[in-house]
Amino acid sequence: MNRASTPVDPRSRNWVWYGFQLLLQNLFVFCFRYRVAGLEKLPDGGALLLINHQSFVDPLVAAVAMQRPVSYLARHNLFQIPILGWILRHTYVMPIRRGSAGTESIRLAVERLQQGYYVGLFPEGTRSRDGKLQEIKPGFMAIVKRAKVPVIPVGVAGAIRAFPRGAMIVRPYTVRVVIGDPISVEEAEQLTQRGREQEFLDRVRTGIQTCLTEAENWLD
Repeated sequence: MNRASTPVDPRSRNWVWYGFQLLLQNLFVFCFRYRVAGLEKLPDGGALLLINHQSFVDPLVAAVAMQRPVSYLARHNLFQIPILGWILRHTYVMPIRRGSAGTESIRLAVERLQQGYYVGLFPEGTRSRDGKLQEIKPGFMAIVKRAKVPVIPVGVAGAIRAFPRGAMIVRPYTVRVVIGDPISVEEAEQLTQRGREQEFLDRVRTGIQTCLTEAENWLD
């Protein structure tokens, strides 16, 4: 793990994160009429945020209103790009290598969660082409089973119009984010037992879909 990306206190924000947060909050409010609901549902300790995926701006709009940093995963070669690499290292992003992406991402995410951080994942695996929630992939279940932290569903609506596939610039469309009710550690432990995998996937999908529907209704 890159030490520069890890804050001393998982509940604190370094000056890079905080500076970008202030900048993006104002930009998003101006461009997207950005609003977030459910921040009070976030726990004090570590938590896995499972977010629907509409656009490249999803990691930003999902996290920028939170009073704690969120760690995401990114390809290790992005860290080699001047300026971008420096930003990634100082905004808690975790580098993974393509050849070992599965095992390394699980290890890094579990380590961060057990240290008390928020970790954000997009369980659909790729961006939606129509804004609707896609199939939920089971990869996150290994992280939940090992980390033993609450799972928080998050719904993002409007991002697909604000920055759709193929777009070169951000468009001024409304974006809303809804944070849902946590899946407790106890419930997650039960649902990660052998034979209940599909039940857990359905539970997560229902949670994210509920948040997404609420966010979509809020667009109006």
